[in-house]
Amino acid sequence: MATHLQEHLAATLKVRRVSLPAFLVVVVVVVSIDVAKARLGRSNPTIQDVETYDRYYNYVELTRILQSMAQKYPHIANLSSVGQSLEGRELWVLRITKDPLVEAPGKPKFKYVGNMHGDETISRQVLVYLVEYLLTGYGQDPRITQLLTTTDVYIMPSMNPDGFEKSIEGDCDGEAGGRQNARNKDLNRSFPDQFVEQDISQADIPEVRAVIKWILEKKFVLSGNLHGGTVVASYPFDDSPNHEREGHYSRSEDDSLFRYLAGVYAQNHPVMKTGQPSCPDSPEETFKDGITNGAQWYDVPGGMEDFNYLHGNCLEITMELSCCKYPPADELHKEWDLNRESLLAYIEKVHIGVRGYVIETTNGTGLNDVNIIVAGINHNLTTGQHGEYYRLLLPGMYNISAVAKGYKPIALYSVQVVEGKPTELNFTLEPLVNEHAGNIAATTSVTSPTKAPTTPLPAVSGNSSSSDSSQNILPGGNESDTPSSPPKQEPVQPEDFRHHNYADMELFLRKYSSDFHSIAFLHSIGHSVDGRELYVMVISDNPTIHEQGEPEFKYVANMHGNEVVGRELLLNLIEYLCRNYGSDPEVTQLVNSTRIHIMPSMNPDGYETASQPDTKNTRDKGRNNSNQLDLNRNFPDQFANITVPRQPETLAVMNWLRSEPFVLSANLHGGSLVVNYPYDDDKEGLTKYSKAPDDEVFQQVSRAYSQANPMMHNGHPCEDLYPNEYFEDGITNGANWYNVPGGMQDWNYLNTNCFEVTIELGCVKYPKDADLPTYWQQNRRSLLDFIHQVQKGVKGTVSDIKDGKGIPNATISVEGIDHNITSAQSGDYWRLLVPGTYNLIASARGYTPVTIYATVPKDGVEVVDFKLTRVHSEPKGQTPKGPEATQDPLEVEFQSFIKDLSLGQGLDDLVSRTATKNSFRYRKYKDLSEFLRGLTLNFPKITSLHSLGQSVEFRTIWALEISNKPGEAEPSEPKIRFVAGIHGNAPVGTDLLLEFAAFLCINYGKNPAITRLINETRIVILPSINPDGRELAKEKQCTSSVGMTNAHGKDLDTDFFGNASQRVVQAQPETRAVMDQILERGYTLSVALDGGSLLATYPYDKPVQPVENEGTLKYLANVYAINHPKMHLGNAGCQNNGQVGNIPDGVLRAAERQSHMGSMKDFSVDFGHCPEITVYTGCCLFPPAEELDTLWAENKKPLLSMLVEVHKGVRGVVRDKSGKPIVGAMIVLNGGVRVFTAVGGYFHALLAPGSHNIEAVADGYQQQRQEVVVSSYEAAVSITIEFDMDNHIFGLPREFVVATAAASMTALVVTACIIWCVCSAKSSQQSKDGFHRLRQHRDDYDDEIRLTSMGSKKSLLAHEFQDDSESEEDTLYANKL
Repeated sequence: MATHLQEHLAATLKVRRVSLPAFLVVVVVVVSIDVAKARLGRSNPTIQDVETYDRYYNYVELTRILQSMAQKYPHIANLSSVGQSLEGRELWVLRITKDPLVEAPGKPKFKYVGNMHGDETISRQVLVYLVEYLLTGYGQDPRITQLLTTTDVYIMPSMNPDGFEKSIEGDCDGEAGGRQNARNKDLNRSFPDQFVEQDISQADIPEVRAVIKWILEKKFVLSGNLHGGTVVASYPFDDSPNHEREGHYSRSEDDSLFRYLAGVYAQNHPVMKTGQPSCPDSPEETFKDGITNGAQWYDVPGGMEDFNYLHGNCLEITMELSCCKYPPADELHKEWDLNRESLLAYIEKVHIGVRGYVIETTNGTGLNDVNIIVAGINHNLTTGQHGEYYRLLLPGMYNISAVAKGYKPIALYSVQVVEGKPTELNFTLEPLVNEHAGNIAATTSVTSPTKAPTTPLPAVSGNSSSSDSSQNILPGGNESDTPSSPPKQEPVQPEDFRHHNYADMELFLRKYSSDFHSIAFLHSIGHSVDGRELYVMVISDNPTIHEQGEPEFKYVANMHGNEVVGRELLLNLIEYLCRNYGSDPEVTQLVNSTRIHIMPSMNPDGYETASQPDTKNTRDKGRNNSNQLDLNRNFPDQFANITVPRQPETLAVMNWLRSEPFVLSANLHGGSLVVNYPYDDDKEGLTKYSKAPDDEVFQQVSRAYSQANPMMHNGHPCEDLYPNEYFEDGITNGANWYNVPGGMQDWNYLNTNCFEVTIELGCVKYPKDADLPTYWQQNRRSLLDFIHQVQKGVKGTVSDIKDGKGIPNATISVEGIDHNITSAQSGDYWRLLVPGTYNLIASARGYTPVTIYATVPKDGVEVVDFKLTRVHSEPKGQTPKGPEATQDPLEVEFQSFIKDLSLGQGLDDLVSRTATKNSFRYRKYKDLSEFLRGLTLNFPKITSLHSLGQSVEFRTIWALEISNKPGEAEPSEPKIRFVAGIHGNAPVGTDLLLEFAAFLCINYGKNPAITRLINETRIVILPSINPDGRELAKEKQCTSSVGMTNAHGKDLDTDFFGNASQRVVQAQPETRAVMDQILERGYTLSVALDGGSLLATYPYDKPVQPVENEGTLKYLANVYAINHPKMHLGNAGCQNNGQVGNIPDGVLRAAERQSHMGSMKDFSVDFGHCPEITVYTGCCLFPPAEELDTLWAENKKPLLSMLVEVHKGVRGVVRDKSGKPIVGAMIVLNGGVRVFTAVGGYFHALLAPGSHNIEAVADGYQQQRQEVVVSSYEAAVSITIEFDMDNHIFGLPREFVVATAAASMTALVVTACIIWCVCSAKSSQQSKDGFHRLRQHRDDYDDEIRLTSMGSKKSLLAHEFQDDSESEEDTLYANKL
């Protein structure tokens, strides 16, 4: 425009003659325009009419842009600095709101902070774009106009401007620097932390000090901290007390709210909501729903989001916006488009929950620093300068209090919070010094954010409450005063009383799970025979995970399909708990302190059959499942042998019960009115009292239910049907009523930590709809009281005294009660007991037991924590000398790594974080060979492929090694062998191992855990040792034997013989190849995969009694089975091969399955000194290829567990006093099994958890003994054995033998001298005679000497040709264990 004006003026001057004054005026105007243009250019060189989103702004440019925007939009924007960086750069904050210079209440404060890590730059640019978007949209876009009118928005584009200046565009991984500030401090590790003392000089972090001051002054309500490096929204807490590196869910009091807020950002981000950021450095990393708990992802002590929550009234989450930290500028537009809606939607959530003012009753002025308390959420906030507060909450009913020192507290009950709008709640507090009560009032209303008041509302005269809430004045005046009990009010009752068929029930459950997602989580534990889901609704304040210290409770109903009352009562209970949470104190307390699992129908198929009311119990139709089997006679029993096949419903429930640490349970039935407790049967099958060890506890919990149901407690349940039946107090011992073998309640008690009773809810099994409200009224109180029983007895944690980590599977024993329970994965436990004093013992393998006396109160629970000390391994008979040796930090880290994978969800997390896209198909020999070669070509640094030999038809027997140094001998590392395809007609194992190999290779260098396992382990995979048989086998042949043998018709698993005397014919070429490989020794563990069953077997296949080291062999098989979702249940239902009986834990000694000689695993144990287990992956030998995906999912975790397990047991090095390693020393385990030291003197042996004796023997050295304690979840016990020279001869001390020999020699010499002297004396008298005779017979003596000489030569010759060689059999037996 200025240029056009200059040209116009010049033209005017040419045409017209003007006076000098006029000309000067024109010159001044033109010069002024040029100056203004130049000034504008200097102040805003990058501002364009339209943002191009194609370049980053450095500090100078950013400053000018923000200043320009503040100048251009002064009515809604104000720029200020909250401090300076180390290098003196301003920490700019742009405040955007209507009237930004006015500090008036009524608008919640929101903030975004970006570029905290200087090299994470997307956030910096996106916030600049957001500023422009808000400023230009105000007055134009109704949404933005409303937002800025009702919200006080603060935006800090860069918290670390110094770091940004050092960063380099295109540096995705942060290798160029710039993350930290100018003193190399990570600003997101420098805030005060709740769990650890920060040792950071404040002079080094002026940026943090400035932001802390800013947070505390402004009292922000909601905040977002924008980062880069992946795509996810992370919420508090960011660290945990133990600072576990990853995997520990650190829950805040507002966890549900945080998850909701994080979800708002994630669900509006097209990439984040998928939960699959697919970042190049971690392509398999996934986040469910695009969100994660900070500490569960990885531990961040000193983070800003936790400080905001704990100290600043503010809820903050951290948003990771992009995989690349500093992407090229041409990606900026795309990133802005991805984040724009999320940024806006997240700001809008500052207007949820409750808001209002706290004012003084006498003069109506606002009161600051008043505590706003929400019942059931142990996190308070305080009012601001004008008495204003904003408390973010999810929809629900809440009891809220205002407490201030010097004032009478007030509590408001049943405050309803609705979706999307804040509920306004104002308090007026009366000073304690005022003797007259005055007028105390509270008002509630639901208002739109646009109508937020700007000044405190006046107090409403008179004691009143709105229709939505009731209010109560709290007694006392101390800050610590807590609200008194609320006025008596009835909780909201269920309204949905009708019979629900399966489809109706499913919709009901989905509705409540959706409407109350913060406390209700719906999932299925399996399927019925007809494929219906077995739904379970979990209700808790954090329903998706087990929280340490919180007991797990369950209700199960409709086990018999025609007994329907329990099904409807549990649906009523779900409605009751959801609708009253946050408003009814009892419900709130139950939900906050207990994880409640509700299964409305265990037999949905049976229910659909019994679909008509039957008030006289005349029909049993629908009682059983679709296979016409009674599910409550289908569980394994302690007294009876249950021979019928285990049903899908039964197996699903058994698996479910083993997956959660349930404490208490009830199984709801119908047909009588009584609580029935264990045992349900007895040895003799008679109707008599069968007492469980915890009989008193069972009676206590049973009475808790019956006493709240007057009809039940009366003891005469069904006088019309059973006039002579009577139950004292409405309870009965099961077997004393009638025998029920195979019942669920006994199985709960005997196989899990759970105490279960069976509750008969009424005489009519299938009543009419109209009767259902009466059943609810009769049982509501009982249902709640029974849940309360889960908090009786003792509870606590069993932990390691050294590192404080919980000890899983620790045994809690009670003296005098023959029933133990075990601790959960995080070390927490619950033990139900009746009131009294008890002697409690906590024990765990590898730890010294601890005994504590505890008194269980009448009401409530006694907390008893156990801290156990590890048993240290020392040479037998010795005690530790001096201070404990300092461990190698890398060794300590690896031990922690193995422990983390072995405890809690360690392996599950690894499985979920390493999901790979699979395209499963069966591979014959040619494809298999190409696949293996492809692995070596694509991953040459970690793979090595070699041939062990060839089959009969000249196919190669391949062996693939996966290691960080393939082909190199690393005797200090454990070596594991995976084998498959010994039977060609069972190829599932072959393809699982190929997928396993690909899985390991693909994740190497990407997943830290997989990388570490490969670096520390030598993995050898033999995918197919019978390739000829595999070529003949046909898909979808579950029982066919075609392909089972090799080309010579030999079952290779009967061809492994070490002794020539046992072998009739020469070994098959496949067998010889594998035998040679086994005889290389050096293997720590071997796992063979086969098919035709679903179980794990351990040696021996041959009938050997007893099995040496059976405990360890069985334990290894059990590790595989327990990590398999089905195998550990012990019943595959393999009708095709007759495997229908129950196999405890899915583990069997091989000979008990099918005894035979010459098996591979027997050879491995006997001659390879390596334990081997055989895993049968499924009933079908050759299932359809479509099933491979499922089979891989089932076996992935167990296979990984073997990689972890091979690092356990005991390992060490054997050397002499000089430090020289001793190769070939024999290590004897528990007096039986032997292993031998390898190069470097290293050895490694797997052992079952427990105490073991180790003996070391080597020629020329004294025998050494040690005792070690092996744990199920810790890395191998490391020991060093140092040999002394053997100072014993013939079993006697060397010094004694030498002294004795010397004395004997001296005596011999003296005796010889005496004899010589005597003989000399005699010979002197007869010397003449003697010499004469000697000469006379000299010729005879010469002849005798010659003959003697000839005889000696013949003797030597005879010895030379004597056959003393051992047979091949003897030689092999000499090498045997």
